[in-house]
Amino acid sequence: MANQIDGFNFEQRHGKARVRVARVWRNVDGRQSIVEWNVSISLLSNCAASYVHDDNSDIVATDTMKNTVYAKAKECTEQLSVENFAIELGKHFTSYYQQVHAAIVKIVEKPWERISVDGQPHEHGFKLGSERHTTEVVVQKSGMLKLTSGVEGLAVLKTTKSGFEGFIRDKYTVLPETRERILATEVTGTWRYSYESVSSIPQNLNYFTERYLDVKKVLTDTFFGPPKEGVYSPSVQSTLFQMAKTVLNRIPDVSSVQLKMPNLHFLPVNLSNKNNSIVKFEDDVYLPTDEPHGSIEASLSRYWSKL
Repeated sequence: MANQIDGFNFEQRHGKARVRVARVWRNVDGRQSIVEWNVSISLLSNCAASYVHDDNSDIVATDTMKNTVYAKAKECTEQLSVENFAIELGKHFTSYYQQVHAAIVKIVEKPWERISVDGQPHEHGFKLGSERHTTEVVVQKSGMLKLTSGVEGLAVLKTTKSGFEGFIRDKYTVLPETRERILATEVTGTWRYSYESVSSIPQNLNYFTERYLDVKKVLTDTFFGPPKEGVYSPSVQSTLFQMAKTVLNRIPDVSSVQLKMPNLHFLPVNLSNKNNSIVKFEDDVYLPTDEPHGSIEASLSRYWSKL
């Protein structure tokens, strides 16, 4: 919301970034769970006076925001999704402070995964995984909600069933066409849920954790195809579209999907010497490289969705 100040339009927000918090839950049966979150908060509030009149009386101190993260984590006596925790923070800031009319909360969850020993899940042992669960929520004082979840660092690769043909060729083109190559990428995905108010979200505190696992499985299953025969990818673009479309077809409360999929190249290696003796590449030896890489991204949404 813009203010008219001294003949200018003025917009502002303030918050606290990179607040790291870990929460452990200990069940009566001895089983323990842990999450580690990196929280960023941004408040949209009526505190323009602090900028233009040296009046801080309407400022929520960013140190208070940091402390609120720890206090609210303590209050969560039951394990909950990262989305639900972000919503709880947003509800707090918009209801507790009269001058705050909206809160934006972004959280990245570090992927601690329970380990197994001798085939049994360990009661209190965890290892660090790879891809990260993310969320961004916008909570307004009215209770209106914008909820987005995502995944970062989802690294996937298949050694065959990929090609790239029929692209534009000009005087600068040296890339050969192929129906046999490695396809590797590191997916960054976000998806918007259709819930538009705090009161409309499911009551199950781990609902969005389950949905995150569902979406991640759809993305990877679509990328790889069936375990024996796989699925052919004519381009990263085609595979990206199929992945996004399948998420929307299978997860009804997701209204839009955005995917970024860099093409991480594995270049075939051919070796030659001064006698022109050549060790020929036969789809077996590659030079892995991620710089430079192709950059492919797109979004897909239902007709009624608000991107």
